Parts: sequence; C-alpha cells; structure tokens
Amino acid sequence: MLRINVTSVYVDDQSKALRFYTDVLGFQKKTDIPVGDASWLTVVSPLDPDGVELLLEPTGHPAAAVYKQALMEDGIPFTSFAVADLHAEHERLRGLGVEFTQEPADYGTVITAVFDDTCGNLIQIAQEKSA
Repeated sequence: MLRINVTSVYVDDQSKALRFYTDVLGFQKKTDIPVGDASWLTVVSPLDPDGVELLLEPTGHPAAAVYKQALMEDGIPFTSFAVADLHAEHERLRGLGVEFTQEPADYGTVITAVFDDTCGNLIQIAQEKSA
C-alpha cells in the first residue's frame, strides 16, 4: 500500500519560508540537508513529527515560477492544511500578522480560510465539520 511521505510547496526563499512555517504556522524543522545552492528542507506538524513532511522547495525551475504566479493571480491555494478549530486558528494567525485573502467561509461540510504565506503561495486551512 502506498502512503504519502513528502509533499512540497514552492518557496521564493528557503530561510524566509522556514521562519514563517515554524515561527508563525508552528511546524517543526525535520530535515535540512544542503543540496547545491539550496537544501532538502522539510517541516512537520508537532502533532505528528513522524508523519508527512512538507518540503520547502525552492522555486528554481522556470515552470514552477509560472505555475505559482498563475495560482496567486487566480486566488487559488497551492495546498491545504487541516485544523481542528478554524476560527481559533484564524484568530491566532491574524494576531501574528498573517494576511488572509479569504476570511473563514462555511461550505456546509467544511469551513475554510486562505492566507498568503509570504513566500509566493496562497495556503488554505480547512476544518471538517462533524456529521
């Protein structure tokens, strides 16, 4: 059976991204291995330190930059993170200066909000509602 081990988000600056994803979002650095001019730099949720790693991947390939720009211009999140209490997380992040492009919105079975990660991406947070 397959399982997701690593997924990635393209970032404009790995150091800046590491600060945002750890100091603001609350992830923990898992791996930092120099690879040429960049690093294999991953973070994990403190709730699951042995779980899926998020690779903070440099936007080095020209296609990646075009893709990111198109998503930003169209207001489409690059990825989504689950939260237990969206309203509380929204307030916590807003208090840390995070800019939201979509305030919390209730879609029946899920509540979502979207913020700018300061590294060239829109990120969605989502809370599944109980049945």
